[in-house]
Amino acid sequence: MSSNLRQAALDYHQGERPGKLIVSSHKSLKTREDLSLAYTPGVAEPVREIAKNPELVNNYTIKNNLVAVISDGSAVLGLGNVGPLASKPVMEGKAVLFKKFADVDVFDIEVDTQDVEEFIQTVKNIAPTFGGINLEDISAPRCFEIEKRLIEELDIPVFHDDQHGTAIIIAAGLLNALEIQGKTPETATLTCLGAGAAGIATLDLLCELGFKKSNILLVDSKGVINNNRKGLSKEKLDYVATTDKQTLADAMDNCDVFVGVASANLVSADMVKSMADNPIVFALSNPDPEISPADANAARDDLIMATGRSDYPNQVNNVLGFPFIFRGALDAKASEINVEMKIAAVHALKDLAKLEIPADVLLAYNTDSISFGKDYIIPKPFDKRLIDVVPKAVYEAAVLSGVARI
Repeated sequence: MSSNLRQAALDYHQGERPGKLIVSSHKSLKTREDLSLAYTPGVAEPVREIAKNPELVNNYTIKNNLVAVISDGSAVLGLGNVGPLASKPVMEGKAVLFKKFADVDVFDIEVDTQDVEEFIQTVKNIAPTFGGINLEDISAPRCFEIEKRLIEELDIPVFHDDQHGTAIIIAAGLLNALEIQGKTPETATLTCLGAGAAGIATLDLLCELGFKKSNILLVDSKGVINNNRKGLSKEKLDYVATTDKQTLADAMDNCDVFVGVASANLVSADMVKSMADNPIVFALSNPDPEISPADANAARDDLIMATGRSDYPNQVNNVLGFPFIFRGALDAKASEINVEMKIAAVHALKDLAKLEIPADVLLAYNTDSISFGKDYIIPKPFDKRLIDVVPKAVYEAAVLSGVARI
């Protein structure tokens, strides 16, 4: 980041009023009568009704439109374990995006423990306040157990966005890229660099969409996850390959798809050159990808490239997912966000990218033309149609799969 941009970011967050959030009321509070309705004695009436029928909490309070964005600060952006206080700007930012794109209200909550049991109990204790829980920036492998346990023990949607939000956007873009490149999920070979939250969740979802585990090589900091490796986590064991390949270079040789959710500059031009014809490269490390688009495109002229950055084509951006996924889940009063709802979101995003681009999107991106193809496989975040198509798809999947309570 340049020094000018760094200072601009600090000034933005400080300003005349620090932070990015305020709490405001949409009810009138101008008269004595208003005060008697907002608080005592009038507030006792909804209390009595909710005490008789807890389901009425959604009629008389914010609960069903309120999501908790919760972190322990153990895996913040690419900055690592910076702790709960340093995670707060990110959680506030998440709240802004929820509100802007899907009119979902958020309380950001930073928890001062990295003990799995303490964290789970904290979330369980505060869960009655919320209609949904968005877990954020929690390190692997702890995040897997935390999310699994909370899904089992709570009756509201629990969603770790670093896992499933990332996976959903990757999957939507990748299905379109495969179509353009003349490949299919059932036959494509894939190398995934990064065996943390995003990598494992992405592979799980891609397998639900037709990819074969036998065609997948998972690579971590020690090399290919193969049958010679010892001491692997449960999540990595699911992707053990019977192969002699050891290194990232070995894994990428003649593969169709590369997905990077690891660190900057780990992929060389020679690795990209070694891939199969018409390859797909999703280099998603932020802010610097595993290989730059300039280097990748210089190595091959037949590839489709995606990154996590907004200044290159095909940005894999979680804001395409979590606001709209929660919008659909909250509207359905869903008890969870299940695999059917995730797949519905994938297909809604995939199909939206194939439609004609509205003029306001072209204006937002200062261009005369955007059309489905190698440089446009994923919708743009400022496409106003997202709020129409993604929540609807998620809502309908919640109803059909039996987790809606409406």
